[in-house]
Amino acid sequence: MPVTYWLEHAWLDPLVEPGVLLTADGGRITEVRTGAASPPPGATVLRGLTVPGLANAHSHAFHRALRGTAQVGGEPGTPPPGRNDPAVGAARPPTSFWTWRETMYATALHLTPDSYFDLARAVYAEMALAGITCVGEFHYLHHQPDGTAYADPNAMGEALIAAAADAGIRITLLDTAYLRGGLTADGYLPLEGVQRRFGDGTADRWYDRWSRLRGGEHARIGAALHSVRAFSDRDGYAAFAERTRDVPVHVHLSEQPAENGACLAVHGRTPARLLADAGLWGRNTTAVHATHLTDDDIAVLGGARATVCMCPTTERDLADGIGPAPALQRAGSPLTLGSDSHAVVDLLEEARAMELNERLRTRTRGHWSAADLLRAATADGHACLGWPEAGRLERGALADFTTIALDSVRTAGPPPRLAAETAVFAATAADVRHTVVAGRQVVADGRHLLVPDVAGALATAIAAVRG
Repeated sequence: MPVTYWLEHAWLDPLVEPGVLLTADGGRITEVRTGAASPPPGATVLRGLTVPGLANAHSHAFHRALRGTAQVGGEPGTPPPGRNDPAVGAARPPTSFWTWRETMYATALHLTPDSYFDLARAVYAEMALAGITCVGEFHYLHHQPDGTAYADPNAMGEALIAAAADAGIRITLLDTAYLRGGLTADGYLPLEGVQRRFGDGTADRWYDRWSRLRGGEHARIGAALHSVRAFSDRDGYAAFAERTRDVPVHVHLSEQPAENGACLAVHGRTPARLLADAGLWGRNTTAVHATHLTDDDIAVLGGARATVCMCPTTERDLADGIGPAPALQRAGSPLTLGSDSHAVVDLLEEARAMELNERLRTRTRGHWSAADLLRAATADGHACLGWPEAGRLERGALADFTTIALDSVRTAGPPPRLAAETAVFAATAADVRHTVVAGRQVVADGRHLLVPDVAGALATAIAAVRG
């Protein structure tokens, strides 16, 4: 049955239009009409600025349990207890990516399919409250703690797909090949400890398990290489690329200088060049982070029209660095955004952080317009997740959209013609009032309609994981 929404203001890329009537039927937008000064009888009124649904292109749902906990550091200069990280080769600083990773591993150890469903359902509901209508879940937590498969080898991935359905959002499950425990200048390391949960043993076994995954109306199946640290040339980059040519493929790339140094020592090439020589990069691939790149790396990614997913709130939280986003875009790579470790779940913050990071680095302003940043958070994000029919408010597109308040303490004041700038540079996830997926309201007036107490669900799920 058709549903009509009256949008007080709508971002119809690249302009903001007042008084827009949008009709949805069968999960798609069937009509968009401007110039409707007032809502007609029976229309659902969405006051504020309505934009296409936001696409969170990079998520690790279980990392949400680390929020707050992983912010605790030691005294400067005092190495934490535990072994040295082999990828660094020396005692780790107390507040580096590598120490954070140990905290993450400890969390990963305790999850089961049931507890992961509960946690992911709450996390995805938090995303819906933030205006996110589609998530790319970079999933590598496959097996039991000792590395043996569950009776259903895809129990964990299927829990994530079911969790997204319960939370009312779309998902692309980026099932991840993770076969090695790390890369040093001396070569690859075996999986150890909790990493055994991540591995399938061989690329063929990963492919066999991955091939059994099935999507649905709200879910699509993609693939991922965790990184060159966790998958070697002997595991078959070229074969992986060929097997996954027709689906979205994501890869953590050059997130840390240590990864680049080890790759150069072992392969004589950067991670980007190593994967290029195997034929991996193309329009279906997305490099996540891409923080520490050479000029040649940038040319390789841009020339292949590979997408790059920036995760600014995680990259700054982990002190990873600022990636060369403007150079990548100039070279030909579309840019997208992800909340990654969920230090916060706020795609508006990710969007403005990309611009503001670049202002700090260059001491100049205006690298991207508000429309550019909204495009990264919507159409380009959906495209890299295999949903090219989403991310636009136009006839035939998926009826996925979100409305941002223009009358909160953060957004009140600017004229409506600057609503896009207000949303990107002032609003937060707390200003999202409505979220619609497939024409159905999932969030109304700031309340999740399918998960009534999202904060309570998060608290309960996280407490269960922490024991």
